[in-house]
Amino acid sequence: MASGLADAIRSIVQDRGISEELVKKTIEDFLLAAYKKRFGHVDNAVVRFDEIGDEVALFAKKEIVEEVYDESSEIALEEALELNEECELGDELLIEINPQEFDRVAVQSAKQKAKQTLRDIQKDTLYSEFQEKVGEMIIGYYQRERNGNIFVDLGKVEGILPKRYQSPREAYRPNDRIKALIYEVNKTTSGLQIVLSRTHTDFVRRIFELEVPEVYDKTVEIFKIVREPGYRTKLAVYSNRDDVDPVGACVGMKGVRIQAIVRELEGEKIDILKFDNNPRDFIKNALSPAEVEMVVVLDEPKRQALAVVEENQLSLAIGKQGLNVRLANRLVDWNIDVKTMAQFEEMDIAAESKKAMDALFMDIEEEEITAIAELPDIPEHIVSVLGDNGIELIEELINLSEEELNKIDALSDEDVVTINAIISENVDIIEEEEENGEEEEFYDSEEDESYECPECGHEITIDMATCPNCGVGLSFEVAEEEE
Repeated sequence: MASGLADAIRSIVQDRGISEELVKKTIEDFLLAAYKKRFGHVDNAVVRFDEIGDEVALFAKKEIVEEVYDESSEIALEEALELNEECELGDELLIEINPQEFDRVAVQSAKQKAKQTLRDIQKDTLYSEFQEKVGEMIIGYYQRERNGNIFVDLGKVEGILPKRYQSPREAYRPNDRIKALIYEVNKTTSGLQIVLSRTHTDFVRRIFELEVPEVYDKTVEIFKIVREPGYRTKLAVYSNRDDVDPVGACVGMKGVRIQAIVRELEGEKIDILKFDNNPRDFIKNALSPAEVEMVVVLDEPKRQALAVVEENQLSLAIGKQGLNVRLANRLVDWNIDVKTMAQFEEMDIAAESKKAMDALFMDIEEEEITAIAELPDIPEHIVSVLGDNGIELIEELINLSEEELNKIDALSDEDVVTINAIISENVDIIEEEEENGEEEEFYDSEEDESYECPECGHEITIDMATCPNCGVGLSFEVAEEEE
């Protein structure tokens, strides 16, 4: 029966994407359902396909008996001998059943069940296939639009591009080619739903993988992407090889690669910047295309930073409606405030605090210098002359008087002035405690000397102009010692 069945099976496999085994299983279920509708059970029903799948047959397995009590499962010996001369009592025969003998209701019921089974199998097969492709790129064609949602022909199934996942720059017409990301796959009562997107960051990532071979083979990796669909995208990249420039690889020769990506995004601006482990450098890069003079970390635990730019770079750093700095915040995961140099100077931040903030994240800590040669901007010939005279340490140089410096023949008056200027600018001179103690002792001894008021006898000191008790005017004279 069922001549040409193999062609029908292959057609279903190609059109609906169902495997041949599942199609055969559906046909088997169809025949068994019709048999059950006719005889009430399927205990003795057998379905067999030939080797090449061209034909299928339905059999009833019947036991050979002398007297038949159940026609569906038993056959008389005389009737069995007509079918096979070698059969005996107790043997079982497979009797072919012609489906045309089934009534119309049985056939119709089996057909409906087979159709439903095929639909379920197709849904499950497509679900499994597309579920594995979530996050991948797919190409389809504009089919129709309803309530702003675009339905896309994907071949085996129809996808939907919701309005919220469409870029505001884009407009489509019937039969337009649409490249989108498979965002999610859902089973619904009406069938399989393939949700597409052109606004998610992974869509941009997949485009870069298609256009930039170094990104595809992981030579260049994308650290993070942030995006305002239709307006601007920022992505930070880094290279796993020292000889590959990550930004240059993404831009391509004469910008060929980035231009292709911009065309795919309908002219959306794209900033490609280099990822840096140093937060200050990363923030500088993230605010591109603006040029940042310096970055001050205000609060490291709270991840707050201040970017200082020139006046003409302020609007560029902030961007239209704050878009550029907002994307930079999301990219580096810091809260960035942008100020001009003048605004920064007006801020109530102490000089020491500024210095401490600038020192954060610095790889090299400042160390105290002791040698004259380490002084900033000290001329080499002065270092050489002082060295020839046995003066190599800053402490030794400070202890020299002006006269002693002038006595060094190889030093000119200009050299002496240069030395004094460098010391005054770079060296903090701390007086010895012993000297300070002697000065204070001398001052105290003079200040503690007391006298009596000639009028009232009240105690007075040499620095008083009037007596604090009687108010008489005071005058002190130093008596000359007699020879």
